[in-house]
Amino acid sequence: MNESTRIVIQSTFEASNKGSIHFGEVIAKLASVQVESYYVDYRTGRTTYYLPDGATLDLDFERPQEGIAEAFDGDALRSAILGAQQGRVMYPEFKHLSQRAGCSGYTVWIAGRHVAYAGRKGETHIERFPN
Repeated sequence: MNESTRIVIQSTFEASNKGSIHFGEVIAKLASVQVESYYVDYRTGRTTYYLPDGATLDLDFERPQEGIAEAFDGDALRSAILGAQQGRVMYPEFKHLSQRAGCSGYTVWIAGRHVAYAGRKGETHIERFPN
């Protein structure tokens, strides 16, 4: 991975975690440096970015203080997703809301234009990018 790609990924990660950019901006910035997908693991506090050539970048974030709810609440998760899509919910709040809904992690498939969310017991929810 070249240095300019790493810088774009790192700065996008930091801005998102501060709540200063919304999900659409995250996707645009990462797509501009050919990130195919990324995986957010709330349990480990790590996000891994994947590029087409096999290169990866792992970045750490603070793990949830409240923990992740045991029960997966698809309705609550969809509500948090909708808020993020509409720009009403920025990432710090989204992390809290999705963890409270029992989401333990998710994969954003930029190339496939969807996100796959997972619960602690293997539950899943697929959300397509809005058009």
